[in-house]
Amino acid sequence: MLLSLYISKRFRAYSGHNDGQNGFVSFIAKASTIGILLGVAVLIVALSVINGFEQQLVHRLLSVVPQVEYVAPNRPIDNWPSKVGLLKQQDTVTGVAPFISVNGMAQHKGDLKAVEIRGVEPSLEGHVSAVNQFTQGRLVSQLRYEDIILGNRIVEKLGLALGDPVTLLIPQINQQSSVLLAPKRIRLHLAGIIKMGGPIDDSAAFIRLDKAQAVLGFEDQQVTGLRLKVADVFTAHQIAMQVGQAIPDFVYVSSWFRTQGSLYQDIQMVRTIVYIVVFLIIAVASFNIVSSLVMEVREKQANIAILKTMGAQDSTILATFVMQGFTQALIGVLLGSIIGVLLALNISELFAWFSHLFSANPLQGVYFIEFLPSKLIWQDIAITVVVTFVLAILATLYPAWQATRIEPAKVLGN
Repeated sequence: MLLSLYISKRFRAYSGHNDGQNGFVSFIAKASTIGILLGVAVLIVALSVINGFEQQLVHRLLSVVPQVEYVAPNRPIDNWPSKVGLLKQQDTVTGVAPFISVNGMAQHKGDLKAVEIRGVEPSLEGHVSAVNQFTQGRLVSQLRYEDIILGNRIVEKLGLALGDPVTLLIPQINQQSSVLLAPKRIRLHLAGIIKMGGPIDDSAAFIRLDKAQAVLGFEDQQVTGLRLKVADVFTAHQIAMQVGQAIPDFVYVSSWFRTQGSLYQDIQMVRTIVYIVVFLIIAVASFNIVSSLVMEVREKQANIAILKTMGAQDSTILATFVMQGFTQALIGVLLGSIIGVLLALNISELFAWFSHLFSANPLQGVYFIEFLPSKLIWQDIAITVVVTFVLAILATLYPAWQATRIEPAKVLGN
C-alpha cells in the first residue's frame, strides 16, 4: 500500500507538467476536483437552509398557529372548562385553551383592513401559543377588557400606534331569514403589536374571550372552539382524531396539516429534489475522474509495463490508480466541506446583507419568515462525504482495472 501511495504521488507530480497531453490530463483532473468541491459545498448549504426552514416551521410558525383545533359547526360548545379538563387528561396533549373565532374588519380613521378576530382566555392562551414571544407592548396574557392586539402589517396599513383607538366591525346574520344585518361596532384600544414577519402579521387580531362572548351574545362558558398543543407536531392529525373522541360535542377536527401542510410538503419535496440534483452533479464530477484516469493509464503504459517487469503485482497497480482518484475526491470533499460549512453558518447574515444592498427581500410576503434560516446538521455532512467518496472510488475502478491488463512485452516491444 505504501508503494502504491508513493507511485501515485510520483504519477501525480509528473502529470502536473503542462506539456502536451500531460497538461490536458491535469486539467481534466482539476476540473473533476472542482466539480466535486462545488457539489459538496452546494449540497451542504442547500440542506442547511432546508433544515433551517423546517426548524422555523416547527419552532416559529407551528408555535403560534393552531396545531389542533376542534370547532363547533352549528352551535357553540357549552361548559368549555370541563372539556378542557377532559382533553388535558390525554397523554399526547400538552396544552388546551378555548377560543371564539370570527372574521371582521378593523377600522381607524376611515381605513379598513380585514382581520381574523380571536377571543382568547389570557390565562390559558400561553399554554398553546408562543405569540407572546413575538408581541410588543402588552402581551396576550395581559389583555384587558378594552384591549386588542393586532398584527404588524394591520397596524402599518391603518397607520396605528400603541394606545390608538381601533374599531372592530363584526358582521351579523339573522339566523331565521339568513339576512345580513348591520355589523356590530366595537371600540377598543391597541395594546400590543405582533411582529412575526409572516402571514399572521397580516390577519391576527386578539381580544379577550369574555369580550368576544359579550359582543356575540354567548354565555359565560360558551366558545366556538378548543385549541390544543400536542407533544409531537408531526403526528398532530392522528392525535387530533384520537383525542377528539373524548369530547361529547359534535365538532369539526382540524390540524396544522390542513392549514400549513402544503408548506411542510413543499419543504420535503425541495429536500428530495436537492438531494437528487446535487448528487447527480457530484456523480458527473466523480465520473470525470474516469476520463482523467483513462487518459493517464494510456499515457503511462510504458511506466506500468516497466513496473510489472520489476515485479509489481496487479493489486499494486490497481491501488495506485484508485489512490489517484481518491486523492482528487479527497481534495474536493475537504475544500467543499469547509466552504459549505462556512457559508451555511453565515448564510443568514449574507442574505440580510444582500437584501439591504439591493433594497429587496425575495422572501417578504411569500413565506412565513422574512429571513433565510440555516441549521447545520452534521449527519448531512457525513452522508454527503460518504456518498461522494463511494462514487469517486467506483469511478476509479474501471481505469485502474484497465491498467492491470497492460501486457509489458507488447507495450515495451512497441
